[in-house]
Amino acid sequence: MILLLSGAVCPMCSGSTSGGYEPEPSTPSEPSDPDSETPLREGELRADGNTAGTYALITSCGYNYETPDTSGAHAEAPFQHIQQSYDGTLGRYVFDFYIHVENDDDRGKPNITDRQRNEIKTDAKSPESMVGQVGDEMVVRWKFRLPEGMQTTKNFCHVHQIKGIDNSEGTADVGNPLITFTARTLSNGKQELQVIYVGPTSAATGNVYLARVPLSDFLGQWVEVEERLVCGMEGSYEVTVKRLSDSKELISVPRQTRAVWREGSTGMRPKWGIYRSFGEEGSLKPQLRDEILRFADFSVEKVVR
Repeated sequence: MILLLSGAVCPMCSGSTSGGYEPEPSTPSEPSDPDSETPLREGELRADGNTAGTYALITSCGYNYETPDTSGAHAEAPFQHIQQSYDGTLGRYVFDFYIHVENDDDRGKPNITDRQRNEIKTDAKSPESMVGQVGDEMVVRWKFRLPEGMQTTKNFCHVHQIKGIDNSEGTADVGNPLITFTARTLSNGKQELQVIYVGPTSAATGNVYLARVPLSDFLGQWVEVEERLVCGMEGSYEVTVKRLSDSKELISVPRQTRAVWREGSTGMRPKWGIYRSFGEEGSLKPQLRDEILRFADFSVEKVVR
């Protein structure tokens, strides 16, 4: 586990990060967060202001993480890719997810050279209440803020996924995520945030776009998300996304009957952070920059029916 002090400066940062790598200044006096006094229930994860203890906090709450803390040059100068800072807008501490164009990779796997990842998730080690099984209704909530001027490409940049968990034999149909929140640049140069559903491989659904909205509605703004899914081949999915500054509903996908499962899977689980392509041989790197994405107030629970 790599732990750095709050406010640590990444040695990989460069002038190319202009606009994307400037944490918001804290308020002169950081008032106490009233939520910090409320005990966490199982499935909740809230920042507590202790950057050095971030990873321990994540795992203690039943989540896990995949970070490029020792990838590339970070092997000699480790960098903590999930930190915490005080957010004046929310009036509480939040999680800062860092990503670097020129150094970060995907879980240190040498055969994966076109993408990079910095995520937290639930997984097979999480409590049963945080992993969906057939027939379960799950409610997943969180807040996130994409940085102003965030740069995207024609390829994927996922900030959220719902995926299946592989079985012990490694034969489950979990190669594709079920749901993604994907930031992307279109052929006309406009940026979108897309909510994409991909059914089981046997169904050959391809990408089904449940929502496509301007990315500009999100940049520099806190939004809150609520997803509801019923797990199973005859399950359902719905989601709402509301901007906090004016309570405007940016995305509303009413409940739809869909296959919310993967054959051979041992459960369904959410992921958050940034998982993005930079193209074969780094062909899309010139279109990207280092970024900091902010997340807060994660919650995963099963509905008792």
